[in-house]
Order: sequence, then C-alpha cells, then structure tokens
Amino acid sequence: MFRFILGFIGSIFSWLTLAVLMGAITLGAIFWMYSRDLPSHEQLATYQPAMISRIYSGEGALMDEFATERRLYTPPEQIPDLVKWAFISAEDKNFYQHRGYDLRGMVAAALQAAQGARLRGASTITQQVMKNFLLSSDRSFERKIKELILATRLEQTLSKDEILALYLNEIFLGQNSFGVTAAAQTYFNKTLDQLAPHEAAMLAAMPQAPSKYHPVTSKERLTQRRDFVLKEMLENGFIDEATYRAEVALPLRSVQNGDYPSFRATLPPRDYFTDEIRRQLSRNFGEDEFFGGGLTIRATVDPDLQIVAAHALQKSLEAYDRDRRQWRGTGKTIDPATLDDGTWEAALAEVSVARDITLDGQWFVAVVDQVGDQALTLKIEGQPEPNPWDVPRDDIGWMTGSFTDNFTRGDVVHVRRMTKGEDGSGDFIRWTLRQVPEVEGAFMAMDVNTGRVIAMQGGFSYQHSVFNRATQATRQPGSSFKPFVYAAALDSGFTPASIIIDAPIEIETGGGIWRPKNASNKFYGPSPLRTGIEQSRNLMTVRVAQEVGMEVVASYAERFGVYDHLDPFLANALGSSETTLFKMVAAYAMFANGGERVEPTLVDRVQDRMGRTIYRHDQRICEECDLLRIPPGEGPTIISNRERVMNAITAYQLTSMLQGVVQRGTAAGAINLPVPTAGKTGTTNDSKDVWFVGFTSNVVAGCYIGFDRPQTLIGGSGGGTCAPVFQRFMTEAVEKYGGGRFRVPPGGHFIKIDRYSGARLPDDATGDYVVAEYFRDGEEPVFGVAFDGGFAMGSNLPLFLPGEIDPETRESTTATGDLTVIPDRADTGSVAAGGLY
Repeated sequence: MFRFILGFIGSIFSWLTLAVLMGAITLGAIFWMYSRDLPSHEQLATYQPAMISRIYSGEGALMDEFATERRLYTPPEQIPDLVKWAFISAEDKNFYQHRGYDLRGMVAAALQAAQGARLRGASTITQQVMKNFLLSSDRSFERKIKELILATRLEQTLSKDEILALYLNEIFLGQNSFGVTAAAQTYFNKTLDQLAPHEAAMLAAMPQAPSKYHPVTSKERLTQRRDFVLKEMLENGFIDEATYRAEVALPLRSVQNGDYPSFRATLPPRDYFTDEIRRQLSRNFGEDEFFGGGLTIRATVDPDLQIVAAHALQKSLEAYDRDRRQWRGTGKTIDPATLDDGTWEAALAEVSVARDITLDGQWFVAVVDQVGDQALTLKIEGQPEPNPWDVPRDDIGWMTGSFTDNFTRGDVVHVRRMTKGEDGSGDFIRWTLRQVPEVEGAFMAMDVNTGRVIAMQGGFSYQHSVFNRATQATRQPGSSFKPFVYAAALDSGFTPASIIIDAPIEIETGGGIWRPKNASNKFYGPSPLRTGIEQSRNLMTVRVAQEVGMEVVASYAERFGVYDHLDPFLANALGSSETTLFKMVAAYAMFANGGERVEPTLVDRVQDRMGRTIYRHDQRICEECDLLRIPPGEGPTIISNRERVMNAITAYQLTSMLQGVVQRGTAAGAINLPVPTAGKTGTTNDSKDVWFVGFTSNVVAGCYIGFDRPQTLIGGSGGGTCAPVFQRFMTEAVEKYGGGRFRVPPGGHFIKIDRYSGARLPDDATGDYVVAEYFRDGEEPVFGVAFDGGFAMGSNLPLFLPGEIDPETRESTTATGDLTVIPDRADTGSVAAGGLY
C-alpha cells in the first residue's frame, strides 16, 4: 500500500514536473514567436515628440502658437516630484519596484477575464509607454504579450525617471493637450512647479478616460476620481494626513469652469502676420515640422506699428464704405425667441463674426432687440445691462433708409462706444453702429535695408476674412508700376531732363486699335522725363517703353521680383499685369536703399527644439562680433554682401523723381512727413484698384484698396484713397525710426533744370520751376531732341482729343532725326493720377 501511494505521488510529481516543463516550453515558444519582428524600443532613447511651435515678437513676447498636438516637452529632471507621485499613485504605485510588469495585477486581470469579465489592462506605466509609442491600443492577448516583452527590454535600456518622463510627456489628457506641461497650462494656466497637490491629482485622474472626466460636464465624477488619487498619494506616503484633508476639501477648479483666465486669452488674437508666417514656414520646412517640430520663431513685426497699420487701413476702408451709404450689417441673425427667454448671449456666442476689430475702440457684437422710429435697442455681448442700450436716429444719418428699412429683431450687428477721444478713450457719449466694409485692401511696411517686414495687414479683419491680400491677392498695380519703366530708361541713357513727347498714340494690337490716354484725357506736348512720372503721364510712359524696348522693361521688373515672367506687351508698361503688394513693396525698397537687393522676410530667426538656429535672415558679415571686447566709442563693422540690382546713380535719380510725385505730383497734398519722402500713386483702369507705394530713407510701405471681385471704386484714386493710409502709418513710423536725406552716390554732379521744359538753367537760378537734377559725370543733357518712341504723328493721327481746345503747335526734331509737328506744352496745373488705359 505504501509503495502504491509512493508510486502515485511520484507519478503526480512527474506529471506536474512535465506539465510545468511543457508550460515553460510553451510559454517560451509563445514569447519567442511574438518577440520576432517587434519594433525597436531603442528609438525611445532619442524620443522627439510632436511639440508646439511658437512665434515671438522681437521683444520676446509670445504672439501665437501652432500645433496639431498641443504638447510642451519637459525633461525628466525638470518634472516636479509632486506630479510624478500623483501619476504613480493613480496608475502604477509599484513603478519604482517592478521590472516593467506587475505580475499580481496580471493574474488578477486574467482571473476576472476567465470569469467572463472584460479583459482589463493591468498595465504598468512602462507597458503603457510601449503601447502608446510602439503598439496599437487594441485589447488582445497578442498585443499584451508584445507589450510585456518590450516593457522588459525598455527597463534594461532606460532609467525609471526617463521612462516616466516619456509617459508624462506623451499621454493625452483631454482638450487637445498632450503631456502634463500642456495640460497644466490648459486646465490651470500654470506651470508644473506651480501646481498644488489637488491640481496634480486632477491631471493624474484623467488618463483613464479623458472624455469621461471633463471638468465642466463631468465635474462630480472627476472630483471623485481626483479624491481617489489623493487618497492613494496618502497611502503611498507621498503626502501627509493634514495635506490630504486640506486638498480633498477644495472644490474642483479649472480654466474651463472660469476659475482661472485662459492662457490663450493672454495671447493677442491671431492676425495676418502670424498666419503668413505659418504659411511660409509650412512651405519651407514642411507642415509636419512646423506644426510638430517645437520651433521657436522670432518674428520681425513691430507690435505697436502693426496696430497702427491695421487702423490706418481700416480707417480708409470704413470711410469709403460709409460714402456708399449702404447698410449690409453682418448678414447674421439669431432666433428672436432667445431675446425673450434670456438665452440670447449663448446664441450670440455661437455666431461667427469678427471680434478682433479695435478701430477707434473695441468693436462689440450685439443683437437688435427693439426697432423703433427714433431708436434701436440692442443687447451687447459681454456688457452689463442695467438698462437697454439704445442707438439714436442720428447715428444712421450716413446710411440710406430708416431703422425699420434696415433692421429687424434678431439681427447681429457691430457696435462701438462713441467717446470724446478719437482713439476710443475719453467720456462715453453713446453706442454707434459699425459694419465691416465690403471694399477691401492691404498694407505692408518693411525696413529698406534689411527687408524686415515690420507691419502687414491683409484686410479689414482677419476674423472676418483670413485671405491675406498683401501676399495672396494678385492685382493690377497700374501706374505704381511706372517707376520700373523709368528705371529701365535711366539705365539706357535717358536722364530726368530727357524730353518725351506727350501726344496721341494708336497701336495695332492684332485684336484692334489700342489708344492709350492720360487720366486727364489731355496731352501736353514735349515734357521732361521727370514730369512723366510726377504727373503719371500714360502716353509718355508708353513712348518711353517703346523707345527702351518692352523686353528691357520686362527684364527690370523680373530682376526686381515684381514678376516671375512679364510678357513684353506695351500695355504692361502701364501696370496691366497682376502682382502682389508684397512684391511691389519689396521692389520699391531697392530704390530706397540705393539699388541693392533685399529679400523681404517676416522672420528674423528660427530655432529647433534644441535651441539650434536653423534659419537666420540677416546674412551680412560682422567682423568684430566674435570679439569679447570692442574699444569704447566704436561699433562692430557690418559688411553688406547684397547683390546690386541697379546702378546707384539710377536709384538716386529715380528716387528724386519719386520725391517730385509727393511734392507736386499725383500725391501732392496727401503726403506730409517731416522727412524726405518718395512714392508713386497707382490707379488702374476704371479705378478698380488704387495704390500708393512710398518710402523714406529707412522704411518703405505700400497700400492697395479694391473690391475682392473687382468693380469701380467711385471717386477712388491712389492719391486720394491709398496715400492717406501711408500718411497715417508713416507719421508714427517716422517718429519711431526717424529718417533723413536720401544718400547721394558718388560719380555724379547736379545741374539746375527747368522742370517744365527741361532746359538748362544757371547755377544761381531759383524758383518753383527750378529742379536740381543729378547727372552721371561726363553726362550732359542734350537739348533740342524729343523722343517719340517711333510712333507716327502729325500725318495720320489727330493731334487733339475730342472736346479739347487746339493749343499752339510747333515743330521739333525727334530722336530719329525726323521733323514733326507737336503740340505745345499744356498748362502745368494739377493732373489726376495716371492709370491703366
């Protein structure tokens, strides 16, 4: 019997041993099978998560953020212990003891699954790192085995703190926040080291199910989970009893509940400038790198002048809009019933209209409550309402129609405070209705020497329309293109005193006869080249372009970057081919700086996540910048290595002629700055686009105004509509950046000329008709020769346009030596801006 029992026990032991052996072999086989072709865990040692890219002003103020995943990376050594304790208590209290897996947790999960319960995770933080980084999130036996294998390997590669940092920087915590640093900012507007225990516990409560633990919609559930984490922190010895009791007694507070100001609310509203940086850098570096590379971008913008630029453009757009006397409003309405049941403010908050306008004070969004004959009653977003807000009948005197004609209950409108101060300050008078104009435009300003764009406004309001008309809208520049025609002429042997015939022209285009004309519908006979640009004479410009050759003019326009390719048609000499304001302003900068190429930029520098500079705009050479010390009273020597795009004397001659545009030409009376200023107006055919581009010795700026779907700007002109925008902006820019005389290059000399006839005058001549022209050494003005561009005159063309009084005529010798009859010079009174005809 004893032998039988002993044999039975031996058999049982043998079978158990065999079973254990077979189990071990099977388990080993399973692990061996699943360990093949696993992703490498070693890549986590060089982990580079997707991070927020941030844009800063030159003064270091944060302007904007861009990201697909809102994450701010924090290295292991900078994560506070409190945050680590909270997440360890919530997710893996044995984290610092186990080797990557928790055997007891796994057995408990397996027993529950065997009893029919859903397979739960039982994953350690290390396993969760493997799942988040290298594996899928499906609940399967295969994934758990792979997760276990990789977790064990990772524990042998990285330290516990490095593994924990991977987890805390990668984990999703709701509200598009990835990682604890971004989450602390999102929920509390705090940094990690500012978090209290109950706040760290709230963050640690969220990885389990961020969508189920929203601080507003699931406040009670999240509070319970937070308190559970605090309890675990107490039991694990991370906080004491007194701290625990004090923290659980605190209410759940968050940005979403309105307990803290939002971090985003501290940033300025996104505008055309930062959005254009996004567009350009996404193209240059790729969208993945821009939205996830953690780039630090230093913008060129001057924040103060950016506001000035916006208001300068908005003021002209609004003034033109009001002259049209049409009320359009926002075109949005809300259900009038919300005004009765008190839910109007929530309904109004859902309406997508511009809320970023600060022209003459903040523009508020409001809803029409009551419409009367003599007053309009409003409810205004975000404003206390002790009494209804009324807009009197006097406020709509500028628009056609009455209150009842233009408004209905529930209409969404814009209003601002009317005050005694022009900038929105001063004593309150009343509320006044406003509307976003239908007419649009753009403005841009940049440093003429560095190409740094200091201000850019791409429309009336970014929130109303994100389309950036400074860089994306291609429009006809009209007469603002003419300086490139005259630059080509000056480099081809013409001088500012060269005589060009201003007389009718007929050109066979193949599709009919083209008869260009001056904006005044008059012609003025032989006139100096200077007069052609000052008074924006179209006929003179066409003759100059024909004389020089449109191929040459086109090459100049392409060299300056105005066009990538310009067809050599004569109509293009008058600005008929479309370009952008961005290109035009950059090209004018090369006139201002003496003819050297500048590349416009919105970005000074870009650094990667490690702080390495990967782009720097300023490529000038600084010889002493590496020295530890520079002698007192001396500065570093900066060597410009810019390409020359035009002769320096040509640049000065053209600048002098463009000064004449401001002093007595088509911009006279609109521009009045305390420093020398040059510029050119532009008004296209039928006034569909109006331009002004001008510069001082330091800053170049340009404006265009027109409808997005081109139509005539009734009463609009470059000098009357756009030049005031330039004036308002440059008044502030000159005060900040100064200005001086334009530098006279060597190699030339001044000769006094009659600016009406082009005749040489004595050195002591004075008077309004006298202008000192700069000529190249060895170059003297040639008198008695007038250039006609080779167009026939006198024999087969009418000399006078219909309705004009016949002036006296005289003979002149053309550049080809022919004798022709030309009309006498017309009166030199003011002439309208030239254009595209």
